[in-house]
Amino acid sequence: MSERSDISKVEESMPDRRRSELPTITPLVDIYENDEEILLHADMPGINKDDININIDNGRLVLSGIRRLEKTGAASWEEFGDAEYRRIFSVPQTIDTTRVNAELKDGVLKLKMPKFEKAKPRQIEIKAG
Repeated sequence: MSERSDISKVEESMPDRRRSELPTITPLVDIYENDEEILLHADMPGINKDDININIDNGRLVLSGIRRLEKTGAASWEEFGDAEYRRIFSVPQTIDTTRVNAELKDGVLKLKMPKFEKAKPRQIEIKAG
């Protein structure tokens, strides 16, 4: 019986998130790779740059952000409102995280992830012997 009361206490302490949760949108992305870097373009319309979080840690890239739309007047129909963008990727250890660059323009987040010099392919010269 004591176990049952402990479980109910835990459930009571959990916040009710059903009504306050925002819909989660998985942004569409294009990813390009060349010898120098990996480029990621994520479609995140309506979001401000200050509301985006980009985290690269231990081979994992997390893109997230909250889109909050300014509402004026009473809504008679609403299909495009506040939402959370969220997408997670695995990234290779060859990415130099100290040089990652992000830019937001026209609702598209552009991430440039340069590779370490040692990870770039190089041509080996053959010497005559």
